[in-house]
Amino acid sequence: MTRSAFTVRMFAATAAVLLASACGSTTSTPTAAPKATSPSTATTSGGALGVATTSLGPVLVDSSGMTVYLLTADTPGHSTCSADCLKFWPPVPAPSGKVPSVSGVSAPLGVTKAANGVSMLTAGGWPLHTFALDKAPGDVHGQGVVNFGGTWYVLSPSGMAVKAPPSSAPATPGGGYGGY
Repeated sequence: MTRSAFTVRMFAATAAVLLASACGSTTSTPTAAPKATSPSTATTSGGALGVATTSLGPVLVDSSGMTVYLLTADTPGHSTCSADCLKFWPPVPAPSGKVPSVSGVSAPLGVTKAANGVSMLTAGGWPLHTFALDKAPGDVHGQGVVNFGGTWYVLSPSGMAVKAPPSSAPATPGGGYGGY
């Protein structure tokens, strides 16, 4: 498949997911776009990481408050996200120098390389990415998306995939959380 055909297919698939979300679909793709509370972040030169609370509970965010994701196809310290993947799932840049501890984050933080050679942060071994279709802090449009060889999930402060909303989360109209 050519890059342009792949890009067109990716945009079409993403548009279909977003359209289904807007129509109240009950697919397994989450439809919520919660806003985060004020994130607690630790800024470092070259990168930052913090914690914000969304309807999915406390999640990791980057220095701009954008939700951070893991890809289940990745392995500890190794990102499988190719150059095409990185267009939609940019890596969270690693700081220069020592990776600091971050208040509220219990996952061990580290650094690995993205396919494009850029140093990126890891949490609990998972290479960290944001999602190009998340436009505002607290957006979680990438939650549960299946592409690039795995499923994308937001991360908890302990570095674990968040696969279900907290038990205290209110139900949403139009299908709720889609049965995950």
